[in-house]
Order: sequence, then C-alpha cells, then structure tokens
Amino acid sequence: MADSLSVRHLLGIKDLNENDINLILDTAKEFKEVINRPIKKVPSLRDITIANVFFENSTRTRLSFELAEKRLSADVVNFSASGSSVKKGETLLDTVNNILAMKVDMIVMRHSSPGAPHYLSGRIPANVVNAGDGTHEHPTQALLDSFSIREKLGDLAGKRVAIIGDITHSRVALSNIFCLQKQGAEVMVCGPTTLIPKYMSELGIKISHDVREALNWCDVANVLRIQLERQQIKYFPSLREYSMYYGISKKMLDDLDRPIVLMHPGPINRGVELTSDAADSHHSIILDQVENGVAVRMAVLYLLAQM
Repeated sequence: MADSLSVRHLLGIKDLNENDINLILDTAKEFKEVINRPIKKVPSLRDITIANVFFENSTRTRLSFELAEKRLSADVVNFSASGSSVKKGETLLDTVNNILAMKVDMIVMRHSSPGAPHYLSGRIPANVVNAGDGTHEHPTQALLDSFSIREKLGDLAGKRVAIIGDITHSRVALSNIFCLQKQGAEVMVCGPTTLIPKYMSELGIKISHDVREALNWCDVANVLRIQLERQQIKYFPSLREYSMYYGISKKMLDDLDRPIVLMHPGPINRGVELTSDAADSHHSIILDQVENGVAVRMAVLYLLAQM
C-alpha cells in the first residue's frame, strides 16, 4: 500500500482512490491509540499553522477538527464568517488570502456553496480540507463513518449499508455512497420520494421508500436528520407524519431477525428520525463516531501535511 496520498487537498471522496481511503483509515487507527493514552498529544504538526474557516454554523465538525489539530501540536487559528469582514462585502478569495498572508499552511473550510473548497484549492498555495460544502460533500464524515463500521464489523467489502432520511439536502449521503462503494460495500438509500434526488438511480445503488425494508436488508443503518434549514419548500406534510413513516424506534431494531448497527452523523432530531431509546440503545455507535472523528481528522491533516 502507498505511504502517501495521491492528492494534496481533501476536497471530496470522489477524488480519492481505494489506497487513499485505506491509508487514511489505517493511520486513523494509530492516532486513535494516541488519543486514548494519558498524554494525548504528539508533535507531528508542531511547525504547521492551520486555519479553520467556517462560513456555516458547526459544532461537532469544528470542535473535532480543532481538537485533532491541537492533538497534533499544530498552531490553530479560528475564523467565523459572522462578525468578520465577509459581512462588509469581502470576497471569499480576499478573506482567505488575508489569512494566508499571516503564514497559514492549511485551510479547513466549511461553506454553504457547493464547490467553494475546489475553487479555493486552485488559487492558493495552502492545502485545503473540505469540512462540508453546501449539499455536495462532507469527506471527513464519510471517512469516520467507514472507520466506525470497519471497527465494529471488519472489512467493508460485501457489507450492506442503508442511508435513511433526507438524501436530497445531505452532503453526508453523497460522500458516504462514494466511500462505501470504493471499499466494496453495497449501498441503499431510503426516504420519501421527494427527498431522494433523481440522479441517485445513476449511482449503482438500491433505492427504497420503505424504512422496514431497508432495515431488514442492511447490516448498518446510517440515519440522517431532516435538514429544515436547507428546505425552501415543503417536502412532506409534517415532521409528525415523517416520523410515523420513517422514524426508527428501538422496538423496530429489536424486532429484526438479526442485529444491525445504528449510526447518525448528528445532530439528532430526537423523536423525528430516531426515538431516544433507539439513539441510546446497544445498536447505536453514534458516540463512537464522534470519538473516531478526531482520530480520522488527525490522520487527514497529518497525511496532507506530508504532501
């Protein structure tokens, strides 16, 4: 296996090959051992400065990246669009170039516009990590999801993964589909017709509109929240009705003829896509995903810094 990535930016899973994915996940396994030691810090990126440039709200992803950077001993600069010169009309490129003028080596960016990290990566010398661009991709979430499945079930080849919920507005869904397929897993998406985009049929995946069918088929259910903040029109009558048809309870999981793994990228809308007893049950590895996110992001930052 190669000991370096084939890319100098992490813009999307689509740009990675299977060796890249395996290298990141294997490196993350080593870093997970590091963050479970009494002394959780290594000097790997001691001479590197990383800017977290977030144009959208984030809790888990931003904290996870910041913690990963500090565990690697990098110098960290945090930028938030609210309260910045962006509000005065400054362009994205000017904003980032001003940050780079302060001698920053790597940019971790979240933006509401699909393709914004790709636009930047061709115009600045620093490495760029996509922390989510609109409804396009969220590569580190897909990598930590794969890492979590691999940790629980072993090799992903032949595993069946159902992605259930708001597929249309999810960047997690697309990145996960690419990542799982490159590792030989079978993928199904499940949700109301209005929340599954037409192009899904061209990706070589199964499509279902019956949550019980999806749960009976899969080894892993990755449940997504309804992203009301991205919806300009109503895609279903009410959250109550969505929950009746697509919500997952612990009883539904317990009634299956075999155990499955339950995942969620967060934040959870309890009582909508998952009941609390399902989210907190023995089926769930949701908190493992959060822990694994730090290790996977450490691996990504470390490997990109070598490029």
